[in-house]
Amino acid sequence: MQETQPTFAKTPKDMEIALAQQIRQGQPTFFHMQAQLPSQGRTDTPMAATDKMWVVLKTYAACGENELHAHPNEDHTFVVLQGQALFYGPNGEERTIGLHEGVLLPRGTFYWFRALGEEPLVMIRIGSATAEGADRFARVSIDGRPMEGNSVENKEVELKLSNRWFPEASSRA
Repeated sequence: MQETQPTFAKTPKDMEIALAQQIRQGQPTFFHMQAQLPSQGRTDTPMAATDKMWVVLKTYAACGENELHAHPNEDHTFVVLQGQALFYGPNGEERTIGLHEGVLLPRGTFYWFRALGEEPLVMIRIGSATAEGADRFARVSIDGRPMEGNSVENKEVELKLSNRWFPEASSRA
């Protein structure tokens, strides 16, 4: 199988546009979870969407992380497909999740996480709008200020891709 460069969403606006283009009202949307793994940084690859729900394949380089934040207009869940993630809450709570484990985050829940170990972290992220007409991609810092997902404040670093893929070549058809 020839490998093609996946379409990463580099900004929140890119994500919004990519997901809007994937909406197919009244019909199923099939997708294949495949991504080139980063050796530094992180990627978001939109997989499928409706006007109220979206699926994104997220990859983080080993030890990659984000900053404490909440999504005020979105319930969402993460499920680990490769690697491990250590999730933190605003009061020192922490929990490691690994292969085939997940976490559900109701709107307004503050959290941050980091990839553990030397293996890149791959997670599927499913989000759902909680308020009609509200910015479903909004993100706020612990002090309530807007926080862009692709900002230095959110621990964004330059993306460098490895020559590895998820899933590994032997498991891709």
